[in-house]
Amino acid sequence: MYKQSFDPIISPEPRVLILGSLPGDLSLEMNQYYGHPRNRFWQILFKIFNVELSDDYETRKQIILQNHLALWDVANSAVRKGSMDVNIKNEIPNNIESLLMKYPTIERIIFNGKKSEKLFWEYFDKKSSIGYISMPSTSPANAQYSLQKLVDYWKNAIILNESANSKSN
Repeated sequence: MYKQSFDPIISPEPRVLILGSLPGDLSLEMNQYYGHPRNRFWQILFKIFNVELSDDYETRKQIILQNHLALWDVANSAVRKGSMDVNIKNEIPNNIESLLMKYPTIERIIFNGKKSEKLFWEYFDKKSSIGYISMPSTSPANAQYSLQKLVDYWKNAIILNESANSKSN
């Protein structure tokens, strides 16, 4: 089945770009990034920034916007049966090069899982001015990590930039 990504959520001066692979079926149905209730992405971000978790999507987007983040997927579209990343086929990438040119403040790319990283390197070249970090997936299919372990990993990846951020504010 043919599936399409969402537009990116981008703060005015993003420092970190978080890249997923392609929204799953429930996310597409809800028209929300990480809409599956068992996906831990939003729980992780809310814990990192010490904010009470909200199910309201506008509030969730504000976490991205207020913390110098950008959120997008590597694949603009693809054929995929179900929601598993292993089933992504015939993908067409988003124009990440253009986004990086438009937002030169991005200094780090975080991959949400191995599939987003693999897809990225299939289509894009490494830029020396950007750091790249592959993170354990927040997907419910990745049950080997506890929520707290994911929070710790993700916080270390995101906060490195935030400390530089707070010095310039």
